[in-house]
Amino acid sequence: MHSEQKKTWICASALILAILLVDQIVKFYVKTHFYLHESVEVTSWFFIRFEENNGIAFGLEFFKGNNKMILTILRIIAVGALGYYLHYVIKKKHRLGFVLSIAAIIAGAAGNIIDCVFYGYCFNSSIGQVAQFMPEEGGYAPLLCGKVVDMLKFPLFSATWPEWLPLIGGDSFTFFSPIFNLADSAITISVFVILIFYRQYLSDGSKDKE
Repeated sequence: MHSEQKKTWICASALILAILLVDQIVKFYVKTHFYLHESVEVTSWFFIRFEENNGIAFGLEFFKGNNKMILTILRIIAVGALGYYLHYVIKKKHRLGFVLSIAAIIAGAAGNIIDCVFYGYCFNSSIGQVAQFMPEEGGYAPLLCGKVVDMLKFPLFSATWPEWLPLIGGDSFTFFSPIFNLADSAITISVFVILIFYRQYLSDGSKDKE
């Protein structure tokens, strides 16, 4: 491996570790200091609200119960495939910005996988009580069946749909109401970076570095 490739690997690995570390520290703190559904207003447009979800991201629900294990396994397979792809783009000397974007997606996905694999086993979960780490009575779910911890909410503004709209006319709504975490943010931002700055790069296979 060339020295330039080694430097790229170091940068990508450092970014993955940094995102994972910050993501898990924040999740562990929220899990052990907030009770489920507790909300703290930081500003009128930013809340820290502790929620848990079974879904993909931003609180979306697709897999529940025993099927949650399927989602976790699919996530692990996806991260493995992305890890192989990261190795490929570094080997082919793709642009550093693109490499780091892939690394951030891997870190975000891995951060949520950690929740799914371990949090159900390591924590209890009940409304009105702060979760305990490694409780004597055991966790709330077996390995691979845990829930993802979310805590970031940005209700930027609220408004009312015009009366003339069918079905929803007159109903109030909040712009951007999903609750998410730092891992979700790393994935979403990286996808937008790739679509905005590297879409053509993906199609033409350019190998020029930044």
